[in-house]
Amino acid sequence: MKMNQRNNSIAIVGMGKTGISVASFYKEYGLRCEAFDERQATLPEGMDIPLHIGPLNADELAQFKRIVVSPGVPWQHPELLALRQRGADVIGDLDVFVEHSQASLIAVTGTNGKTTTTEMIGLLLETLPGGCLTGGNIGRPMLDLLNEKTPPQRMALELSSFQLERSHGLRAATSIFLNIQADHVDAHLSDEEYLNAKLKLFEHQQAGSTAYLPAESRWDNLAEKLLSRDIRVHRFGFVKQGSVEEESVSAGVYRGPDGCGLFWHHEGHRVDISCSNIPARGSHQHLNVAIAAQVASDEGVHLDVICEAITSFRGLPHRLRNLGKVRGYEWFDDSKATNPAAAIAALDSFDRVLWICGGLRKGIDLAVLKHAVSQHVEKAFVIGSDPQSFAALLESANVPYEVVGTMQAAVTAASKHGSKIPVLLSPAAASMDQFENYAHRGRVFLQSIQALKGASA
Repeated sequence: MKMNQRNNSIAIVGMGKTGISVASFYKEYGLRCEAFDERQATLPEGMDIPLHIGPLNADELAQFKRIVVSPGVPWQHPELLALRQRGADVIGDLDVFVEHSQASLIAVTGTNGKTTTTEMIGLLLETLPGGCLTGGNIGRPMLDLLNEKTPPQRMALELSSFQLERSHGLRAATSIFLNIQADHVDAHLSDEEYLNAKLKLFEHQQAGSTAYLPAESRWDNLAEKLLSRDIRVHRFGFVKQGSVEEESVSAGVYRGPDGCGLFWHHEGHRVDISCSNIPARGSHQHLNVAIAAQVASDEGVHLDVICEAITSFRGLPHRLRNLGKVRGYEWFDDSKATNPAAAIAALDSFDRVLWICGGLRKGIDLAVLKHAVSQHVEKAFVIGSDPQSFAALLESANVPYEVVGTMQAAVTAASKHGSKIPVLLSPAAASMDQFENYAHRGRVFLQSIQALKGASA
């Protein structure tokens, strides 16, 4: 009897936030589910489905009509590979979302900048009739978006490589590929596999839809292929004011003799805003905002609304956020910088800083940081479980440093430096060696700064 039940049931593998959202979604449809997790897990009160804790078994999972795998479960798990080789229906929550959503989908991926771009798009498009919701890797599971009593006409999803690699049917109206940098080398078979997962964003995109690609030459062939499929292509990036390249870019950030600004095109005309009028700091954030502005213009958002949003945007938490001045220092929280590329973008936003760095390196080579560190770092304070790698980087860059271990010690040491230049937390590493996640790391940074106010000078 159990076998017959499973033939019409769904197996959900990985019972974190995503797995629970999948189970809740299918429960609304009256479908029978069973939950599987190799680690200890608990289900929310009222979710009365079987929960199996222990090693996955392909023979057992093959009994089910469909297997939905959460992003936190390795796609190359031997038992999942065996299932796919048998031809089993093994998918992620993104395919479930695509099957049931009627909204126009804006999909955003890239190593860095996904959340800022997605949130800004959502902020702008929610002003349109029918509105817009954001979700996915951004925090709110995408299937939860389908529970709205009045579904929005548009949805903007931040998509990770883990969500994309297990997708088979994504067809976004707008697909945005921001960048690719070394990251997650501990979770993908190779850099090529990581890139291929990201590029699944465009695999099934249909004629009449829109794709966004960086203006770098390495993406020219992909742009041509998309154009040959009658997909509209926007290129974006950093350009020199007055250059030939500037003419071929739809949106981006320009640099000229009088400073920098961001631009995009609205109803056939270029719009420019000086970076000095944007509260959010950092050229990488300005580029993300320019992309969002172009999406909003294409969707019909009024120009005044876009300009007002841009000139009042102060950035998202833990993304180069100015926390104010304490003890004569300005403190900047860029805890979301979990890889070298993100940290380089933050460092390049300053002349000189005191740099708090370190954490879980995930096997990523830090050598790419050397130039930015030597140019912008007055002194570094190293936290985390792998200080030796950061110490080696700082020595090669000829930058003074202290291995301080904890966030509290780093903040205290920086506050005693005496130079009164900005203090930047931009770790260039993941957080899980000492914190729950990057947001927790950012909160501890803020708490440590606040503790300075009550301490004796």
